[in-house]
Amino acid sequence: MLNRAGAARGKLLTARAMTTLTIRRPDDWHLHLRDGAMLKAVLPETARHFARAIIMPNLVPPVVTGDDAAAYRGRILEALPEGAAFEPLMTLYLTEKTDPEDVARAHAGGLIRAVKLYPAGATTNSASGVRDFDRIRPVLERMAEIGLPLCVHGEVTDAEVDIFDREKVFIDRVLEPLRERTPGLRVVMEHITTRDGVEYVRAGGPDIGATITTHHLVINRNHILAGGIRPHYYCLPVAKREIHRLALRAAATSGEDSFFLGTDSAPHVDAAKETACGCAGCFTATNTLSILAEVFEQDEALGTLEAFASLNGPAFYGLSPNDETITLSRGAPVDYPERIETGDGPVTVFDPGFPLHWRVTD
Repeated sequence: MLNRAGAARGKLLTARAMTTLTIRRPDDWHLHLRDGAMLKAVLPETARHFARAIIMPNLVPPVVTGDDAAAYRGRILEALPEGAAFEPLMTLYLTEKTDPEDVARAHAGGLIRAVKLYPAGATTNSASGVRDFDRIRPVLERMAEIGLPLCVHGEVTDAEVDIFDREKVFIDRVLEPLRERTPGLRVVMEHITTRDGVEYVRAGGPDIGATITTHHLVINRNHILAGGIRPHYYCLPVAKREIHRLALRAAATSGEDSFFLGTDSAPHVDAAKETACGCAGCFTATNTLSILAEVFEQDEALGTLEAFASLNGPAFYGLSPNDETITLSRGAPVDYPERIETGDGPVTVFDPGFPLHWRVTD
């Protein structure tokens, strides 16, 4: 469904050179904050520019119950810098033992905004995820009744399926049957990486949306593998061919309200990334808005950045957009730090591979 106002505004704004852009304060609809020392170090990087974020529950142990979510939310709020205005939107980690009524109570009390489905073994800390999808049907049916979205890590984990095909196979083998069996279930396909995902969401009606990450708009699989292995570009779902990256760019910049920003910013210390079996994840919280402005400018679509980053996500989740605004200004390249220091060790900031001329100035 086309956000016509956003698309029309985009054409108007990109018809002339721009040096400033003011948009509603954005939200991040897929964010990893971790816990402990890491939480304290990375939270300010998001809270600096974003008003709200959907917080991923794949801690160790995972955030499974309403009580877990309340405790984790408390730790996040305690770690916020003084004076920061940021709201964590909590989720629960779906397991085969999740209690549908606990989910309903957490939702009714305003504690959670979604439930997260990880196929077991699909990504970081997903060992407690789902293997038998029939066993979660009571939870999904209850969620459909109360209008609570299901956020999906959309990959199968079968060893015989090529890692570059796992998103497409998940759509055909898992997601489409799941949606057919659960009418009315609202689904967010998290961090889509393929043209197949874009097309599926476009054809899926009002009950499905998709987040797109910052880094998947920038990198394809060559960035990870060509000329040597670059661990700080390795993420899950893994970046795909260039045709898929271009499809993601077209979706993100289109103004269509099915697509919205979810950075999937995922901090890992360098020692865990730069090793024989490195962790998956790109840390983009620090420079996401500069990268997005550069990407949207490259595609002559600065006028749709607000829809992607600030409007479409709240609309899907039934929330109002933020009243506050931020202003980005174009000028000399921004000098972001190569890494941030945490109590657990340094975390490398995602390098898009090109200069960033846009910075948040207000």
